[in-house]
Amino acid sequence: MSRNEKLIARLLSVPKDFTWDELTKVLAYFGYEELTGGKTGGSRRRFVDGNKNIITLHKPHPANIVKAYAIREVITHLTEKGLLKDE
Repeated sequence: MSRNEKLIARLLSVPKDFTWDELTKVLAYFGYEELTGGKTGGSRRRFVDGNKNIITLHKPHPANIVKAYAIREVITHLTEKGLLKDE
C-alpha cells in the first residue's frame, strides 16, 4: 500500500487527528491545487482541479486539525466526482 493510499484510507476513517497538511496531500493526489491570490478571505481556502471542480474549506486555526464535518464534505465531494469508490 503506497503512502497516498494509506492517507486516503486514513481520510475515509474520519479520524479526529487528521491534519491540514495531510488533507492538502490527499487533494493534491487527486489533482486539486490551492487557489492563491484574490480574496481568499482569511482562513477560507479554495482548491480547484483541472475540470474546475472547487472545494472550499476553512483552514483550521490555531490548531492544525481538520474538523470531522470538513473531512466528510471532502469525502462526499470526491465520491460524487468519481475519484473515490462509494463503499
